[in-house]
Order: sequence, then C-alpha cells, then structure tokens
Amino acid sequence: MKIVVIGGSGLIGSKVVKNLRELGHDVVAASPSLGVNTITGEGLAEALVGAQVVVDVSNAPSFDDEPVMEFFQTSNKNLLAAEAAAGVSHHVALSVVGTERLLQSGYFRAKMAQEELIKASNIPYTIVRATQFFEFIGSIAYVATEGDTVRLPSALTQPMISDDVAAVVTDFAVGSPVNGIVDTAGPDQIPLVELVRQFLSATGDPRQVITDENARYFGTIEVNDQSLVPIDGNARITETRFRDWLSRTTSQG
Repeated sequence: MKIVVIGGSGLIGSKVVKNLRELGHDVVAASPSLGVNTITGEGLAEALVGAQVVVDVSNAPSFDDEPVMEFFQTSNKNLLAAEAAAGVSHHVALSVVGTERLLQSGYFRAKMAQEELIKASNIPYTIVRATQFFEFIGSIAYVATEGDTVRLPSALTQPMISDDVAAVVTDFAVGSPVNGIVDTAGPDQIPLVELVRQFLSATGDPRQVITDENARYFGTIEVNDQSLVPIDGNARITETRFRDWLSRTTSQG
C-alpha cells in the first residue's frame, strides 16, 4: 500500500515512516525539506499519485495566533483537495487530547479548525489525539520559569513517549478509517507540577518547582484535572512509563 506521510522528516513523522516501511508499505516521506510543501502546493500532487493513505503529522513553524491558524487552514485545504483529486481513501491526522478544552490558546483554536476541515471533507478519516510528549517536558518548564523558579498548576497530565505516539498513528494508518476521533495517552496520570519537578530533579536542574494554581499551561491556558487527559474512557493506553523513560534518558545523558 502506498502511504504518504506529511511531516515525514519530523519527530513523529520520521518514526511513522520507519514503522510503515518495516511493515512493507510503499512510503513517501513528505515535507518542505523533501520537496513537498502543503502551503505552496509544490510537489504535492506528484507525491499523492497512487496513494491510498495520507498521514498528516505536520506542525506549524510558528505558534503565534495568526500564523498558526493560517498554516493549519491553508495546509489542510490544499492537502485535502489534493487527496480528493488523487482518490486517497483514508486521511489520518495527529491532533491533541483535550483540544476543545484548550481553546484559550490560538494554537488549539487552529488545531480545532484543522479537525473541522477534515470532518467536513468527503475523505474517510481518523483523527488521533495524543497527550503531551515526554520529550517536551523541558519546554513546559522553560515557559513556566521566572528567574530560578518554575510555577505550574497541579492539573493532571497523562504524557507519553513519541515512539508510542508514532506506533499508534502507524496502527491506525494501516487500518480502516474510524471516521471519528481516537485518544491515546501514556499509562500514568501525574500532576503537571510533579511531572516537571521529577524531570528537573532527575536531570540535575537546580530550578525550584512551585505549585501555583493560578499559573497557566504554556503561559496562556488555564487547566484543570480534565484538561490534559482523556476523559471518555476509550483511549488507547500505551505502555512506556514516565519513570522508565526518565531513568533511561538520565542514564544516557
């Protein structure tokens, strides 16, 4: 089966490409650096010739409100139109658990717009929503840092490793369209402040982590115990535990 992976050179995309090739599929890794641009349309029609499935794990180059909305709307309109012309029979997209609960952020408003465009198209689809990645915990700490102090709320998280995100996306890419949204998350629910505290402690970072229920997630989003975790009981739960990943990461570093 021919499968095109949009964002195929990124963190998740490169792993999905590897997984699919190991399963024996004809995989095209597509990104601007590889000559396929969903914003300008460069190379897009050519890449989709003969494709049965398109996996979109691309992300915006800027998270500012206007540019991120422009990216997801333009990219998805161009991509879905090209897929319709090419006869693609399954569109798989990576999104974020709790998107509709995080709309204070322009990024999540843009992700919601992306999801609505996919749903409105005539192409069978699967939207895979994942929780926060282990690999981005340092970024959460960075945004929440004031001097030598990190302030974060105690809202629950259920993070997962990028390898497991890619594995779940791969599974859905080779399966039948769900024509709906599926959530995936790691096995552990951990308060956001404790997640960052454990990460900084294990990596020898001296910053002090303080619980502040008025602090915002990524500086803009007010969160509670239902904001960042699956809440419908039907999520695909993966196996890699945070403590095991942290132990491996610190031993390698």
